[in-house]
Formats: sequence, structure tokens, C-alpha cells
Amino acid sequence: MTKWTPASIPDLTGKTAVVTGANSGIGLPTALELARHGAHVVVAARDQGKGEEAVARILRAVPDARAEYGRLDLADLASVRRFAGTVRKVDLLINNAGVAMLPRRETRDGFEMQFGTNHLGHFALTGLLLPRLAASPGARVVTVSSDAHAAGRIDFDDLGMERRYGRVSGYARSKLANLLFTGELQRRAAKAGVDLTSVATHPGATATRIVKLGPLQPLMGLIFQSPEAGAVPSLYAATSPDVRGGEFFGPKLKLLQPSERARSEELAARLWEVSTELTGVRFEEFANR
Repeated sequence: MTKWTPASIPDLTGKTAVVTGANSGIGLPTALELARHGAHVVVAARDQGKGEEAVARILRAVPDARAEYGRLDLADLASVRRFAGTVRKVDLLINNAGVAMLPRRETRDGFEMQFGTNHLGHFALTGLLLPRLAASPGARVVTVSSDAHAAGRIDFDDLGMERRYGRVSGYARSKLANLLFTGELQRRAAKAGVDLTSVATHPGATATRIVKLGPLQPLMGLIFQSPEAGAVPSLYAATSPDVRGGEFFGPKLKLLQPSERARSEELAARLWEVSTELTGVRFEEFANR
């Protein structure tokens, strides 16, 4: 645990941060604080109206901020490719967006929605932005996971979860994939000599729209922490000089221990190869070094 607060963020002038899902939830205060400390922030979101309103909110809070909207639908690999093609520089990539506890649905490319959005969309985005990340000394990739990952299982013979689907088990699987990806990205970057730090976070129970409480929804703000508090682990992971690759930070900046399954290098390597095949994104920057 540390006494670090967002006020501890260093000057980020000259750096560009891409924050997925920055139109709401913990993504918005994440983008706001990065902009407040000088970063050029790209608010990456599916809904243009909500994305542009988020940019407007950032500019109202920080009039001299550099912030722009970029359309990104993580449930559509064509959208991911289009968005990545618009990004010319990136120092900080915050893989924050996510969906949770959905009835079984599929992405535009036919993947189970939670796995396709939370993992495959971010896997593809990171790979497509890798050349720009590799060109930025000290680049970081922060991927938002959850303590729910501990209940996750990956059945490679049923990635579509067509034989057995559960809203909670599907979410847990996607969050396990996030942690496996974080570790494998760090190992591959180190092996290739790419100056990149890959870190995961768990924001804790936060009052965002991703959580559905039914008739208790109006009480969410009384039950859970604020989005500003939930953003702190991501901000710390993205900016603190004390962070090391592969670490996993939770509420109150506690360094968490991923589950045994999440630490499996064999499982992580297999997921990486399967994700490469499914998305067609090959992280060629690693192979070319």
C-alpha cells in the first residue's frame, strides 16, 4: 500500500494516452487526470455523442487540455483496425473498456461478447498499436482486469461458450484472459528488447454502468466507491516510476497476487496463439527484433 494519489502524477507533457471506454465509468476520470497532467488524451469510445461529451467534460475541467475523440468499437475488429490506423503516436495505452454479466451475445466477428470485447478487442488494439508503442521510450500498457478472474476457466474447445454459458462465468473468463495477456505481453516485450511495461489493475467495486443491481441501482453510489476512486489503480499503473512489468494492482494500490491459473505461462502462451489466429493480429514488432 502507498500514499500515492493522482496529484502525484508527473508532468506528462509530450505524451499521448489512448484510453478505451473513456466516455464513462472509471475511464473518464482516468482520461481526465492524464489530461490534467499534460498528456494528449484520445477518448476511445463506441458512441460518438458520448465520446464527444466526455471530451467536452475534460475541457470544461481543464480548459488547456489536449483531448480528442476517436471512434472505437472493440466488438468489431474492423473498427479496431480503423481506429488504430488513426493513431500516430501513443505512449500510454489504457485497455479500460469492458462489458459484464451479459446474456449470451456475439461480436460482429462471431465471438462470445464478453471474451470478444474485453480480451480479443484489446489484444488486437494493442498489437496494431505496437509499432507506435515500441517507438515511444518507456511506453506502458495498462489492462483493467478484476478479482473475478480467479473463477475464470478457458475451454479452448468451446471458446464460444455454446455448450455452457453463464453471465458470471463468461465475465470471469474474460478477466482471466486480461491477466494472461498482461503477463505474456510483458514476457514477449522483454524477449524482443522492446521498452514496454505491461501492467494489470483491479479497480474494486465501483459505481459504474457496467454493474447492474436491478431495483437497487439507485443505491449504487452508497454501496460502491466512486469512479474517481476506481480509476486510481489505472492511473498509478500508467504513471508511477515504481511500477514493474507484470504487476497487478488493486484498490488502495495493493499489489495483488493473480490466481495460479492466471500465472500459468503455458496457458498464457496458448491463449496468445489462439488470439492471434482469431484476430489476425500478429504483433510483428516482436518478431522483427
